[in-house]
Amino acid sequence: MLKIVCALEVLQVRINKIAVGFFIKPGVTALNLMLGVSRPSTSTEGARILQKTKATTTINADFSRCAIVTPDQFRWVPSPQIGVERVMLDRLGGESARATSIVRYAPDCYFPRHHHPGGEEILVLSGTFSEENQHYPAGWYLRSPPGSSHQPSSSKGAIIFVKLWQMKQSENHQVRINTNDPLLWQQQNDREVCLLFSNEDEQVSLHRLRPGETLFADAVDGAELLVLAGELTTAKQSYLQDSWIRLPVGRYPEFIAGAKGVTLYLKTGHLSTNVMGA
Repeated sequence: MLKIVCALEVLQVRINKIAVGFFIKPGVTALNLMLGVSRPSTSTEGARILQKTKATTTINADFSRCAIVTPDQFRWVPSPQIGVERVMLDRLGGESARATSIVRYAPDCYFPRHHHPGGEEILVLSGTFSEENQHYPAGWYLRSPPGSSHQPSSSKGAIIFVKLWQMKQSENHQVRINTNDPLLWQQQNDREVCLLFSNEDEQVSLHRLRPGETLFADAVDGAELLVLAGELTTAKQSYLQDSWIRLPVGRYPEFIAGAKGVTLYLKTGHLSTNVMGA
């Protein structure tokens, strides 16, 4: 199927010229029509954001301030590749940017082989994400150092959490971790923790908190988290699955696990250095 899509893309420009003036819905390309697939519609706001990525885009780019994006605020924006969309959580730059996103692959969609000069970090949230002949179901953590390359795809569809251009050039180790493996989880005080990566600049891990447990007992040197399951609460707000929160240096005793507990991705230390391919 991927080979068919690739071949048809070569014909798309010619077909689109023929299609001009005919009744093709906005956001649906001639290639989509040939495959019998309608590309997910994009709002005017989404189109505006896509156009801005050709120039410098700044979304939640002041790292000294708190930033929160909840699922009801998601704006799915088409990527340059057909069938791949993203929610931009923070972004500083053009199409090749320091960025944090949630990316959605439709079934049988892919990106051509490309390099990541600033590295790439991925957590598979649902479906199965693939790199060539390697397949990673939900729960896999992938970390590829600066200068690495791959050809990502998904045969059945996938949603992934992605961070780009946020590693030092000195980082040179590839990481692949299956967080579904119970042997990788360790008890730390009243919570379970799965360590994903740690160096002098940042610490990345998954945390499972019991109901009512406080997330941060002490001050943090900046933190970023994504709710994976359950609920994280404060006195004023509840943050459900897929809620993304970035916190500057400070104390945050108000973040507490909800009535059924919470599982979340947590990164700390990185905001103090604000690495961008340094």
